[in-house]
Amino acid sequence: MARKKAASVPKYEKKFKIKKDDIVMVIAGKEKGKTGKVLRVIRKKDRVLVERLNMVKRHLRPGPHSQEGGILEREAPIHISNVMLVCPKCSKPTRVGYKILDDGTKHRYCKKCSEVIDG
Repeated sequence: MARKKAASVPKYEKKFKIKKDDIVMVIAGKEKGKTGKVLRVIRKKDRVLVERLNMVKRHLRPGPHSQEGGILEREAPIHISNVMLVCPKCSKPTRVGYKILDDGTKHRYCKKCSEVIDG
């Protein structure tokens, strides 16, 4: 009888340069070129939920306790490699770097205009 492999535990926490409430632009896929606000970052699957983008229809059965059935339209996750952060200063999609400021705090910055994004 074959043995099951133990669930692999990551040795480090994945770090994403995109966070909740960031404005991102989709750079690949059916929604390419559209922008939206990040609602949620799903670290385990390397995906993000972007407001009003990648909409899918879910068919719901009526539940036993006053839950209505029907067709529900909601956002589906997009892989994090297919979105790019939009700089709030220069309004362009940009790569993100990290800077340690003089007061010792670490902040993200826009690689196109070198402006600090958060903080």
